[in-house]
Amino acid sequence: MNRRTRLTLVLALSGLLCGCGSAPDTRSSPPREEPFWQAEFEGVASSRPSERSWNTETGNRDAEGWGNNELQYYTDDAANSRLDGVGHLLISARQAPAGSALPCHTQEFCPWTSARLTTEGKVALTYGRAEIRAKLPTGTGLLPAIWMLGDNGVEWPGQGEIDICEVVGGEPRTVYGTAHGPTYFNEKGLGGSTTLGADASRAFHTYTVDKQPRRITWSVDGEPYFTLTPSKLPAARDWVFEQDMHLLLNVAVGGDWPGPPDASTPSPATMTVDYVRFYGEGRR
Repeated sequence: MNRRTRLTLVLALSGLLCGCGSAPDTRSSPPREEPFWQAEFEGVASSRPSERSWNTETGNRDAEGWGNNELQYYTDDAANSRLDGVGHLLISARQAPAGSALPCHTQEFCPWTSARLTTEGKVALTYGRAEIRAKLPTGTGLLPAIWMLGDNGVEWPGQGEIDICEVVGGEPRTVYGTAHGPTYFNEKGLGGSTTLGADASRAFHTYTVDKQPRRITWSVDGEPYFTLTPSKLPAARDWVFEQDMHLLLNVAVGGDWPGPPDASTPSPATMTVDYVRFYGEGRR
């Protein structure tokens, strides 16, 4: 081996050992998934959520107690739904002001006010993930809910409903996720539940539904706890979720499931929403 050959070999080995002669590593992290729609609730304190994305439904008696004999009258007042000025949406159930005469379905006047916001006709998820980070109020007679309804124009329950999360009455650590359709609705709805480490009102949690063709999966804080497919329905033909579905946020009081409020029920009882994000495909 001559001197030049030995020198070339030494340089080559040195490059291998130190990495000096290797090609640069061009690998990078995969691109972060971006939502196709999101509500981050930036805005002035006490302002209402943007009408570009949100509708505010009102009433009680004309809505027949919202189908559950509920006691709250939904308003478009900032006392019931507003931004807090630091990036949150607040939906608050409150005892109705003295002397208010808000017509109720189950009695003459509603003793509570609250808010019910929807994205109907404005934003919908077709396939992908609906992700909502929120703190939910807990207490006797309360039923906060984050849910979706179908845009197929059919009367409920054929319309299709996905309850992303509900926390009912005296079960402050239990999160329910449920689907309702033509032959499985109300107490026959199909779903599951999971248990939080503390009351849902104590901390923010991320409530998620992943809606894919012929499969829906519910999660809390990234942990799946229930998956629904057509095979779990009374009849597979009654699967009604291959459609656009819009979002609803509300805090109900009283009614068939949670029962009536009592002296221990907090007023205001507030759902604090940090963000809403839709990933995948849909309409905005």
